[in-house]
Amino acid sequence: MQRRWCRLAALAAVVVFTACEQAEQLQDRFRDMTPHEAYQASLADAGLAETALGRDWTEAGRGVLDSPTTVTLPFQESGHIAPEVPGAVAYRLSIPRGRRLTFRVSLDSEEDTRLFIDLFRMPQDEEDPLRPVVSSDSLSHTFVHEPWRGGEFILRVQPELLRGGRFQINVAEEAQLGFPVEGYGVPSVLSFFGDPRDGGRRQHHGVDIFAPRGTPVLAATAGTVRRVRVTNRGGKVVWVRDPVHDASIYYAHLDSQYVRDGQWVERGDTVGFVGNTGNARTTPPHLHFGLYRRGPVDPFPFITQPAGVLPELTADLTLLGDRVVPANDGIRLRAAPGRRGSILQELNRTTPLRVTGAAGEWFRVRLPDGTNGYVAARLMEAAGDNAEIAADGGGR
Repeated sequence: MQRRWCRLAALAAVVVFTACEQAEQLQDRFRDMTPHEAYQASLADAGLAETALGRDWTEAGRGVLDSPTTVTLPFQESGHIAPEVPGAVAYRLSIPRGRRLTFRVSLDSEEDTRLFIDLFRMPQDEEDPLRPVVSSDSLSHTFVHEPWRGGEFILRVQPELLRGGRFQINVAEEAQLGFPVEGYGVPSVLSFFGDPRDGGRRQHHGVDIFAPRGTPVLAATAGTVRRVRVTNRGGKVVWVRDPVHDASIYYAHLDSQYVRDGQWVERGDTVGFVGNTGNARTTPPHLHFGLYRRGPVDPFPFITQPAGVLPELTADLTLLGDRVVPANDGIRLRAAPGRRGSILQELNRTTPLRVTGAAGEWFRVRLPDGTNGYVAARLMEAAGDNAEIAADGGGR
């Protein structure tokens, strides 16, 4: 019975995933142009798209999507895009299910510059186009994306033609839902989604969070209270409808309820108190926390905060846009900032590099042939004027 249920659950997940892909493909056919696409069309209308600069700008935006830098979150980078050389940067992000992505981009420029910011979901089929999910040319706020299902994303940043300057990008993730028991966290979850119940005749459709009787139970997200009831299985229960995630949140075995039908609650409001009512009478007090969206969903990823820590920025930002050379032969150029980044090549002492970004203790650099990568900032030295032509000789 257990194996059969697991097979059916896996099949259902595949069907839902495929349906989501098909729905996104259909939506993509009828969407409006993004600001980046509209600007590119305006260049064509003005006869600039086929100029050398226009082609370079288009290729810069397209090229970084083909080879984005893979980064782990949280991530922060300060960078420089030279106005006279059309450029763009792109980062590949892996977002697990249940996480909220937040990112903010700022630009230090003396001119009124449009900066195009695009977040794309990478499709399941590599032959399908990237799907824009967040697109803007505004720098006025923090952008938020809450994908219901996890996946791979690409974040691209590109200024308009003949504009540039120093920019900073901050990207982070957090749990989509707040932890529903005040003062407690993931270690208090002692029973998980899918655990057998009633001798294996049914599955556990939620997680059990153990805490003393009377501990406040908090709204994990804003929404409308749809049902405040007493049932044989759940005891004193509360259902909250979450319109943002198109989901229903279930709180069960409460000692008492603190809300009423139709009430609007904000994230963190008290909806009840931990107890052991219903079929939990013989167990220690705990909250049964459930999440439903076209059926039961494992809520654990949605309340688990990521463990990543933002590295301290120690690279010298005064060298952004300047030329450097390796302090000695054999210094490694990596595809991403960090020692886990794949090695692209080893550099010699005379290789001129242009510093285009800084993340943690790493410089993002451009080689004379246009290759981009990361080097340890502490292993770089300022270059002389004789490196200028070579360092700027190729690509973006």
